[in-house]
Amino acid sequence: MAMDYTTLELLRQNHPAWRLLCANHAPLVAGFLHRVFITPNVRNLSQADLVEALEDELFALREQLGTEAFPGTAAGYLNDWAENEKGWLRKFYAHGTDEPYFDLTPATEKALAWLEGLTERPFVGTESRLLTLFDLLRQMSEGSQTDPQVRIAELQKRRSEIDAEITRILAGDIPLLDDTGLKDRFQQFLQLARELLTDFREVEHNFRMLDRRVRERIALWDGAKGALLEEIMGERDAIADSDQGKSFHAFWDFLMSQSRQEELSRLLELVMSLPPIRAMHPDARLQRVHYDWLEAGEHTQRMVAKLSEQLRRFLDDQAWLENRRIMNILHRIESSALALREKFPPGDFMSMAETSATVEVPLELRLHRPSLKPIIGGIVLDGGDADVDTAALYAQVVVDRAELIRNIQQELQGRSQVSLVEVVTRHPLRHGLAELVAYLQIAGEWPKTAVDDEVQEQVSWQTETGVIRQATLSRIILLRN
Repeated sequence: MAMDYTTLELLRQNHPAWRLLCANHAPLVAGFLHRVFITPNVRNLSQADLVEALEDELFALREQLGTEAFPGTAAGYLNDWAENEKGWLRKFYAHGTDEPYFDLTPATEKALAWLEGLTERPFVGTESRLLTLFDLLRQMSEGSQTDPQVRIAELQKRRSEIDAEITRILAGDIPLLDDTGLKDRFQQFLQLARELLTDFREVEHNFRMLDRRVRERIALWDGAKGALLEEIMGERDAIADSDQGKSFHAFWDFLMSQSRQEELSRLLELVMSLPPIRAMHPDARLQRVHYDWLEAGEHTQRMVAKLSEQLRRFLDDQAWLENRRIMNILHRIESSALALREKFPPGDFMSMAETSATVEVPLELRLHRPSLKPIIGGIVLDGGDADVDTAALYAQVVVDRAELIRNIQQELQGRSQVSLVEVVTRHPLRHGLAELVAYLQIAGEWPKTAVDDEVQEQVSWQTETGVIRQATLSRIILLRN
């Protein structure tokens, strides 16, 4: 980016991060958003929870600075921060609920990260960064080398160095990092882990903007479907094939490996137990930072799923023909909403019928009338002789959900995660497809769940007649809460 006057002036006027730093209540906005979103690594918060937290924050500040310090209400401040002119929060409605939710925008997170960098650090480490630079240069040099002899020579050199190090260790010469080296590398790890979560929110924002443009074009499109689909899929492929998209998918494939997750858990536990690291009093959440990465990446994957769902609905020709009139009415409403999104018209926006209250006088109600009591005649019932098979009443299949949940909890006692297929393998299905559907329903309600659509797994069971049946489903990973 060019750092000239014109570019910087445009950023100062339009960029939400710059507007946040220049705001009158910047300490309140930055401190509160960092406490409720960044510190606990929360992606979305409901309006009720966020209003309650901000009211507590405002109460404490008014006790310290006076009642006139922040005269507005918590809900008013949140709505003001979420307006397009500021753009510090994203206000949206989650699927299946009518309660507003809030999330940080990438620009706000950049401003908070910059403010964090202003604080004085215990020391500025340079050794680990220099080693990282050398390692990156070596990876680029070796990864772009096409001459086999050069690559073989480099590998043989590294093998000789490893053999020499093994010899020194066997001889008793074991080099160890001192306390300064450990703190230097741990500080760099903290910075990279935090920047990685920030990058996830920006990648999710890019996919969300694509989803928004798709919805707008579908609402305003009146031509052939083929042309619109070609244009939309071209943009989606452009994001997926970009450097950012390729890097995200490579990261997701790497992190979804169970062996990598177990290795990360083991390394984090080992590093956090080192005395120099304990002396730095790190946040205990760092031991689960890879699960935070998984959760952030899952939000990005959900945005891609929403885009695919929008395209599937658009391709549903049968629904299009059956609901053509309804779709035309909805398109006119969507077109009007998009036209009024940036600038609301003056005066009355819309009228509502029957806004007056309906008054009912208690004396106008009818008096109570007792109901008639039925008279049951003494009729003698004749016994029937119909032959009814009652065995069907005792042949019902009942799936015990509590037992299935105990099976999952039992498998998670000795490990941090387990796949659904592993649970079914250890505890075979006794009621066939009904029990498998109950497992899938429990997995959907599980607090921590990850789905890998790239890996397909098979589940088999045997029916009462001896027939072997199989079901193919995506890998579902249940995480210990």
